[in-house]
Amino acid sequence: MASALPRRIVKETQRLLAEPVAGISATPYEDNLRYFQVVIAGPQSSPYENGIFKLELFLPADYPMAPPKVRFLTRIYHPNIDKLGRICLDILKDKWSPALQIRTVLLSIQALLSAPNPDDPLANDVADHWKTDEAGAVQMGTLSKIMRWKFGELTGCAVYVLMKLRSGRVAMLELTRK
Repeated sequence: MASALPRRIVKETQRLLAEPVAGISATPYEDNLRYFQVVIAGPQSSPYENGIFKLELFLPADYPMAPPKVRFLTRIYHPNIDKLGRICLDILKDKWSPALQIRTVLLSIQALLSAPNPDDPLANDVADHWKTDEAGAVQMGTLSKIMRWKFGELTGCAVYVLMKLRSGRVAMLELTRK
């Protein structure tokens, strides 16, 4: 670990690497140990089960007095995560405390995948879908995961078309890669 890093960051990073959290991988970049490549496995019995989600985490200069900056790199259909990957999670905003750690943040994000909160949305359209047709929204979360796995990241247009297909009909789609 770089000696220029605060001791707290070094200790947290060592613990993350030595005692990884189930379903979560967080690895610092070699050229900047304040940036982490994060991979979270979709929790069991959730719409995101078997999904693999890439995130980036950055520890600002004033960490731990300020929360880490975290965003999804993998697109996800979730009421608390917008199209840019920003996450609506209280501990990343006004409920942050210096007593919290990177591990806590990552576990909270994993829990958010298990229990989306459409009453405190970042993606209003997804939240409205979740409130009016939870089964359909859950299906979209599952469908977007399957399509990413099978075809890679899709363009916004293809995802939009998939969102509009809500019946069981078979449709021919030309899927384009990003």
